[in-house]
Amino acid sequence: MKRRNTILVLFIVIQIITTGCWNRRELNELAITLAMGIDLNEDGKYLVTAQVVNPGEITTKARGHAPVIIFQAKGDSMLEAFRKMTMEAPRKIYPSHLRILVIGESLAKEGIGKPLDLLLRDWELRSDFYIAVAKGKKAEDILKVPTSLERIPANKLFNTLEVSAKAWSATRYVTLDELIEDMVSEGKQPVLTGVHLKVKGEEKTSFSKQIVEKIDPVARLYFKDLAVFKGDKLIGWLNEVQSKTYSIVTNNELSSVGNVSCPKGGKFVYQVTNSETEVKGKVVKGKPAIDINVRVEGKVAEIECGLDLKGKKSIENLEKIYEKETKKMLEEAIKHVQKNKKVDIFGFGQAIYRADPKAWGKLKKDWDKKFEDMEVNVNVHGKINSIGTVGNSFLEELK
Repeated sequence: MKRRNTILVLFIVIQIITTGCWNRRELNELAITLAMGIDLNEDGKYLVTAQVVNPGEITTKARGHAPVIIFQAKGDSMLEAFRKMTMEAPRKIYPSHLRILVIGESLAKEGIGKPLDLLLRDWELRSDFYIAVAKGKKAEDILKVPTSLERIPANKLFNTLEVSAKAWSATRYVTLDELIEDMVSEGKQPVLTGVHLKVKGEEKTSFSKQIVEKIDPVARLYFKDLAVFKGDKLIGWLNEVQSKTYSIVTNNELSSVGNVSCPKGGKFVYQVTNSETEVKGKVVKGKPAIDINVRVEGKVAEIECGLDLKGKKSIENLEKIYEKETKKMLEEAIKHVQKNKKVDIFGFGQAIYRADPKAWGKLKKDWDKKFEDMEVNVNVHGKINSIGTVGNSFLEELK
């Protein structure tokens, strides 16, 4: 009898744990969304754009229709707009595989906190997607542009931003968690990369599928410039040089190149292979100050001047010129942010807190003003480890 009861209990337990997922949904019931755009309409409503994969058109053999389709809806809230999409979409919008979120510039200026709240709360949404701001455009305009090389535009945007940030350093990929952390942290304000739409001829042609069939498409999407936020509101933009400075100061320069002057005219190209930045804060007589130490290793990638690269003295001279010009670039860009943007995007406040938590308790109350007038000392140490597979340039022999 005891054995029979034991078997019965085991049978019931097995039945319970093998019933499957109670809330499962089949793939043919979902509209897989890889890109999403949020705009603020003139009437104050949110316009949500979803770029949904067309399952039957993403294989190599399928070439009849577009690989993605756009669904849109307006609402007083993000969730309302999402639900309204079901009036057109035959499947529920499913954002768990979201790769990129594009925010319209007008919405960014008004504030992105409220729409981001839903994305942070939604249990169906992972937070590892990238976020960008449509500079001078609506997010819907960006998501409606078909792309070449990558059939799915969302993949093109995701991969381009990732590759650009790693190879050029003037852009920055930011996830939802990172953005929220910078928005609520003391002593650091967030930035997002801008996505641009470049159109040749009439703008209406940018949304035609035929543009990707041309060698030189009339509409192109590219990333450039960093959007500067104060809290959740966009307050301005950094240019390319200033954006690169941001990556260097925040220790996010993975690789890049820079044009550097030669001692007697001309230039050489310094290719960064390794970069490390240390930011130290200090408080002297109640005043905060920052010391930035940048250590860079790289190689001579190009040279357009008559210089003997085989000599040790020549390499040392190039290193000194690189250090001098990079130091000047960093100082000018930091000063621009201090005087014109007046918000701490570099995290200098966090460095002050690490150095002197007690002093930070007093300084943080008026940190924007303190940041504007703060002394920043920059030191750059550059090292050239390689001049490539050849010595002096063959261009000298042509002369």
